[in-house]
Amino acid sequence: MPRVDPVTEAGSRRGSTSRVRRWLGILRDDLWTAQPDPLPPSTWLRWLPHGLLCLVAFGVTIGAVAQLTDNGGVGRQVAFLIGLAQGGAVVLALWRPIPGWWLSMAATVVGAVVVHGGYDDEHTFPWPWTAAGIIAHLFVMLLLSLRVPTRVSAEALVVTGLVTYVLEGLWGAANYSPTGVVAVCLSAVVVLLGTAVRGRREARAELMQQTTITAEERARRTVLEERSRIARELHDVVAHHMSVISIQAQVAPHLVENPPDELKENLAGIRQNALDALTELRRVLGVLRSENPEDGEDPYGLGESGGGAAPDAPQPMLDRLDALIDNTRAAGLDVVTDIRGEALSYPTGVELSAYRIIQEALSNALRHAPGSEVRVEISHDFQGLHLGVVNSRPQRPVPRSPGAGHGLLGMRERAAMLGGHLTAAPTQHGGFAVSAFLPRGDTPPTAHP
Repeated sequence: MPRVDPVTEAGSRRGSTSRVRRWLGILRDDLWTAQPDPLPPSTWLRWLPHGLLCLVAFGVTIGAVAQLTDNGGVGRQVAFLIGLAQGGAVVLALWRPIPGWWLSMAATVVGAVVVHGGYDDEHTFPWPWTAAGIIAHLFVMLLLSLRVPTRVSAEALVVTGLVTYVLEGLWGAANYSPTGVVAVCLSAVVVLLGTAVRGRREARAELMQQTTITAEERARRTVLEERSRIARELHDVVAHHMSVISIQAQVAPHLVENPPDELKENLAGIRQNALDALTELRRVLGVLRSENPEDGEDPYGLGESGGGAAPDAPQPMLDRLDALIDNTRAAGLDVVTDIRGEALSYPTGVELSAYRIIQEALSNALRHAPGSEVRVEISHDFQGLHLGVVNSRPQRPVPRSPGAGHGLLGMRERAAMLGGHLTAAPTQHGGFAVSAFLPRGDTPPTAHP
C-alpha cells in the first residue's frame, strides 16, 4: 500500500476546507440578504399582475387555514399564522424576493412540524408540503427567478430540495401522503420558466441598448464625416488660391524692371505668409484625416467616379452635373432638369457646395422615394445661385435606410457657411422638396452660430 505524504494530505484537506468556506460565503451573500428588488409594472397591464398576485396570496391564506384546521388537526390560531405567512410570502416576494422565499420556507417547515404526528388517518393529508404551501412557494419561486440572477435561483431551488429531503426522507411521516417530489419538480419547472423569461428580457434590453449606442455612433460618425469632407473640400479650394498667390508673389518682381527693395520685401512677405497658411491648412487636413473615419461608401453611384473619389481627386463643379444626373437616371429615377438664366462664373466653393447639395438631394430621393419623378431646378441671377430638387411620392415600398438622417444637416451647413440658406420639407402630394440659395460671394456671409 503506497504511503501518503502527511504534508500533501494536510494541504489537500486545507484546500477542500477553503473551497467549502468559499462556497458557503457565496451562498450566504446570495441568500442572506433583504435587498429590495420590486417587480416593475407591466408595459401594457400596468399594476394588474400585482393585484392578481395579492388575490392569490389571499386565496392561499384562506386555503391553508381551512386545510390545516379541517384535515391537519391544527389549532385555528396556529393555522391562521401559518396560512398568513404563506400568503404574505407571495406579497413580500413582489418587493423583496429573497426574504419572501425565506418566509415561504419557514412557514412550510413550521407547518410540517406542527402537523407531524398529530393525525392518525392514513394517506389523507399531504405532507410536508400542503397544497396551499405548494401554490404559494411556486409563485414565490417564479418572482424570485424573474428578479435575481440564475445562480441565486438555482441555489434557492437546491436549498428547497435539501429541506424537503430532510423533512420527508430523513424525518418522514408514514401516515401522510408525501408531496416533496411534486413540490421540488414543480419548483424546478417554475425556476426554468422564470429564468428563461428573465434572460429574454435582459437580452431584449441589451439589444435595445446596443441599438441605441450604434445609432448614436452612426450619427456621430455621419456628422464627423460630413464636416471632414466639407473641411477638406474648402481646404482644397483655399489651398489652390494660396498656391496661386505664392507663385504670383514670387514671379511679380521679375515683371518689373529694377524693382525697389521695399517691393521685393513686401512680395517676399506675401509669399511667405501664403506658404505658411498653406502649410497650416495641410496640417489641419492631416489632423482631420487621422481623427475621422474614411468617407462612407456611395451605394447609389452618385460620387465623383461612381464609387467614391480619392481624397486628392479634382473636386466636382457644376459642369459635372450632367454625369451626376445620368447616374441617377441609371439608378431608377426619372430626372428632369430646368436651368434658367445664363451660367455665370461662381467662386469654387459655391460651385462645389451646389454640386454636393444636389448630389445629397438626389441620394435622398433614391433612398426614400424609389421610382419617383425628380425635378432639378437651377436658376442663375446676379445675386447668386438658386437650387431646387423636388421629387414626387414613391412608387414602390420604401426600403429601410441604413443612414443616420444627417444629410439635411450637412446641406444646411454648406449653405450657411457661404452665407446662404436651405429649406427642406414634404410636399402636399407626398413628395419632398429641397430649396437652396447660395450667394455669389461678393458680400460677406451672414453670421451663423
